[in-house]
This record gives sequence, C-alpha cells and structure tokens, in this order.
Amino acid sequence: MADNQQPTGFRDLLNSMMKRRWYITAGVLGGFILIMGGIFASITSNVAIKGEWKELLLLLLGAFIGSYGKIIDYWFSDTDKDKMLVQKMDEEDGTSMGSVNDIKESNKPVAPIIPDAFVTAAAHAHHINLAEMDMKKDQQEHDQAMAKDQQEHEQEMEKLEFEYQMHRQCEHQWGDSDYDGELECQKCGKIKD
Repeated sequence: MADNQQPTGFRDLLNSMMKRRWYITAGVLGGFILIMGGIFASITSNVAIKGEWKELLLLLLGAFIGSYGKIIDYWFSDTDKDKMLVQKMDEEDGTSMGSVNDIKESNKPVAPIIPDAFVTAAAHAHHINLAEMDMKKDQQEHDQAMAKDQQEHEQEMEKLEFEYQMHRQCEHQWGDSDYDGELECQKCGKIKD
C-alpha cells in the first residue's frame, strides 16, 4: 500500500507555507486592532497621554499600517513562485495544467535598467557642458590676448613718453644725415617741423 500512495512533498510544502502566512497575517492584523482599540479607548475615556507616548503610539500605528499594506499586497498579488509551486503540485498528482516555461522571467519584456529618456537627457547635458567649457576656454584665451595687447600698448606709450621727454631735453643739432631732404636732429633723431 505504501507504493500506491502519491507523493505529497510539494503539497505539504505549500500547506506549511500557507499556514505560516496565515499566522503572520493574523498576528499583524491582531496587533493593529489592539493598538487601534487602545487609541479609541483612551480617546473615549478622555485619558491624558503624554507627548512621548503619543509619538510612540503613532510610530507603532504607522509601522502596522505599512505591514498591513504589505499583507494586502501579498494576498492580492499573483507571484510566479506560487504558480510554480502549484504547477509542481499538479505534476505530482499526474495532471499538468500548464508549463513552467509560461511562468519564467525570460518571457517578460525586458525593461532597461536606465530609461532611454534619461540616457538622452544625460547626453544632452554632457554636450551642453562641453559647449560651456569651450566658451570658458575661448573667453580665457580672449582675456589673455586682451591683457597682452593692453600690456604692449602700455609699453609703447611709455616708450613714446620717454622719446618725447628726450626730445624736449635735447639741444637739437639739425642736419640731413640720410639725404632725404628733411632736417632731423643729429642727437635724438627728431624730424624738424
């Protein structure tokens, strides 16, 4: 008779998983109900609660509401792991309702890790950054050229001022040493007006 018994490994596994999930769900919902009942009892009996205890109660209430949301998500979402367990259990019974390949992740559409719009925006931002860097480089080169021109201009002005002062202090001796028909000072080189 032991040979005629059907294997029940997956069925037992699924039953034990479901029992544990029911216990966890009942525990979380029971804790939530107790906290809510305590809050309503303190409100109706006008009990003064200190600020620290209020904060603690609200923190616990928020944690239980988060847990409650996870429980609802669990019970009403259809996971691939559960489908696979049910299918394996069906295969133990000798009847197969579907294929494991229908459940595999590879059949789902591939979603990129980084969306294309983000990649495009990042490339655009990179091009803008390169353009700004080129503009800054051009501006620096322009500023350097302007500073060099200004320095050369100041040097030329100093040279002209020095020459002018030399001409003013010179005792001119006029002559045409280069034979061009104009008289120039033999000492400083000033052309006679």
